[in-house]
Amino acid sequence: MKTSFLRSITALCLMILITVPLSAQENTMPAYLTVTTLYWNMDREESDNEADNNWLEIEKEYLEKVTKKNEHIMSASFYMHLYSPTNLESKYVQVYSSWEAIEKAQDRNVELEKMAWPDEAKRKAFMANRQSFYQHFHSDEIMVPFAGVKALTEMPSEDLVTYVRTSKMTYPEDGSEEEFVSLHKEFVDATVHTNDKVLAYYPNVHGWGSDRTDFVEAFYINSMDDLDDINDGIFDAIKAKWPDETQRNEFMKKYNRYFSGEHGDAIYTRMAALSK
Repeated sequence: MKTSFLRSITALCLMILITVPLSAQENTMPAYLTVTTLYWNMDREESDNEADNNWLEIEKEYLEKVTKKNEHIMSASFYMHLYSPTNLESKYVQVYSSWEAIEKAQDRNVELEKMAWPDEAKRKAFMANRQSFYQHFHSDEIMVPFAGVKALTEMPSEDLVTYVRTSKMTYPEDGSEEEFVSLHKEFVDATVHTNDKVLAYYPNVHGWGSDRTDFVEAFYINSMDDLDDINDGIFDAIKAKWPDETQRNEFMKKYNRYFSGEHGDAIYTRMAALSK
């Protein structure tokens, strides 16, 4: 991977990771998404029953019997570590149409779990086994979708590579929310929406969590090889949009003053088999 890609778009950043195919949610726009960071339990003891050790099938079962039937959850996906701070990490992202939907979804999950496993003992055993794959510690963030989305038009049937960039925002005294929205949209319209290698793009700002300066963006691509092509495409698009060097520099200076220059990068696999 060319490291220049990681430097070339100072203002661009996945999450997590937020895919709501337009055709799947007519007349409903996402308002919030929750991002849960889970960590594998390396001390888990395997069961004598092989079926109890199959994490993928267990999560598939829960997805089919609970998550997909929960009308308050617009979409949900697992994201597995490719390049991130620890290989024990995985992300679970759920998208909601309102704050009320977040609250209702929890109660609805309990109802659906009881319907799926009416025998209390079997239900508790399934849930305990499912939880045994993860450490007790986890963290949660709530993000808010931002302007400039390039949405998936249909649910992918194959796994996708998801490049996630988290930038730190600043709040210049001579700036405004309206200006930043306008600048950001102009930039991504020129560099992301015109790039065929970027299958989808989802920017998000902090809603509830540890750092209000987080600006998180997710790029969905087919493969790791596409990162180099995206890099070249972004540079070409910038020059095409602003052919005059002076104008180009003026725009980037105005745009980049909303960012500190600090950012973090991570790459995940979006699991098609575990997505709603």
